[in-house]
Formats: sequence, C-alpha cells, structure tokens
Amino acid sequence: MSSRWIKRARGVLATFLPGICGVCACQAHDFWVQPDEYWLRPDAVVSMTLQVGHGPFRQRSPIPLSRIVHFAAIAPDGAPIDLRGNLHLGGNTADADLRFRAPGAYVLVLETDDRAQSHLPAIRFNDYLEVEGLTTALAQRERTHRMDADGSENYSRRAKSIVQVGLPGAGSQAQVTRPLGLPLEIVPEVSPYSQPRPANFPVRVIYAGRPLAGALLKLTNLAQDATPLETHRTDHAGRATFTMPSRGTWLLNVIWTKGLPTSRETDFETVFASLSFGFP
Repeated sequence: MSSRWIKRARGVLATFLPGICGVCACQAHDFWVQPDEYWLRPDAVVSMTLQVGHGPFRQRSPIPLSRIVHFAAIAPDGAPIDLRGNLHLGGNTADADLRFRAPGAYVLVLETDDRAQSHLPAIRFNDYLEVEGLTTALAQRERTHRMDADGSENYSRRAKSIVQVGLPGAGSQAQVTRPLGLPLEIVPEVSPYSQPRPANFPVRVIYAGRPLAGALLKLTNLAQDATPLETHRTDHAGRATFTMPSRGTWLLNVIWTKGLPTSRETDFETVFASLSFGFP
C-alpha cells in the first residue's frame, strides 16, 4: 500500500469522523424512562429501561447509579413513592422492576446530577444549538464573538413517564397535570389516559419555576424514532399543543440552557427533560 494512498485515507477520515462524533454527541442527549408496558394490571410487575439516543444511535443508557439522585413515582393520591432502591442498572433485560397496586395514573420521575459534560468543535456545537432550538445560547455566542470557538456544557436530565394502573380512566389522573418542581419539566394540561380521550394534547414547559417561552418541543413516535413526528415552540405562557396520539409509545422532549460565568469549566448549564407515555 503506497504512502500516498495512506495519507489520502487519513485525510478522508479526518474530515468524516468528526461529523459522525458530532451527530452522536447531540443525539445521545435524548434520554427517557421506558416501561415495557404503560398500562398495567394492579399489583402486576413491570420492567423498565433507561433509553438514550434515537434512530441508529438508540441504546440502553450506560449511566451509573451514582449519577441518579432521585427516582420516584407520584401515586394517584399524590403521595411520592421512593423507587431508587428498585434500580438494578445494567441488568440483562431491564434497569428496574416496578409494582403498583392502587388504580390510577402514576408519574415516574428520574433526576440525574449535572456532572456530565459535552465538548464539541465550534461548527458541531452551533449545529446542535440550532437543531435543539437553543436560540438564546446561539445569540450569546454571537454577542460574545465565540461562534468560531469550541463549545462546552455540563448537563443534567429530568425524565418523567406516565403509567396507568387498572382500566382506562380508573383512579385519579390529576397528578399528571401538576408540576413536580423540577428545574425543567413538561407538564401535560390533560392526561393522555383520560376518558374520553381528548383530541389535542396541550402541555406546558416550566423552567426554574416559571413558564418557558420559545422552547422547542418535539413529539416522537418511539416505534419510528429517527425523527420527531411533530414539533412546536412554546408560546409566551410556555404552552404548546400537539395532536393526541391514539396508539403506540411516545416521547416528548425539550432542552434548555443558560450561560455560565467565564470562571466556570464549561460555557453552559443545560437541562434535558422528557415525558414518555403509551397506549395498550
């Protein structure tokens, strides 16, 4: 093999590989709680996994237990149930096994710390901010003349999932529509399990306790998850409305970030929030 050919191949790889790595890094931020079933019989055991990425990059999340600071369920009566002891991350087929007795909707909620970091070349970081609708971060980079600088962030994840125990409409659905006080969260204004099922699915995005305007919300069919099925930006009241799905498993996700002082190790502090739900 000639040295000329080797040099040419190295040049091609040097151009091609950063693009792949940039895509992987951005896709891998999408994270959610996925029960094997979203509608359960009372007292039945259901397994769940933690998922990350979409399309060809989707996989079981490799997150270590030490980074999960909170995992609980909000019961139909509004009482929290600590589930962190149910986690057995990296199991052969599941990351946790759950059992609920009382009929109604349960909101699973999982929170991680913010010790994870992402570092990307300038063009990949700018692309990521553009794709995720993080316009304030792009504006900050333009204002501070850093569009050509590499970008970095530390990030945390806040994942919610809704499961129904018992028959459709059985038990309380009210807790589905209540904010849980997370740094960033998607709060449905109606339960997708209400009977009769509403035609639309209005939701609010809350950041640091206040409605978040201008955030890009994405609704993805998890059976065909390479690209979102529907996207909307939140209005001045933090609201967006989607068409209510009628079957399958679904994911809503949103991302928001804020700039950090120059004394910090990274440029931005980012929160990734998700809400998964499904139908039998």
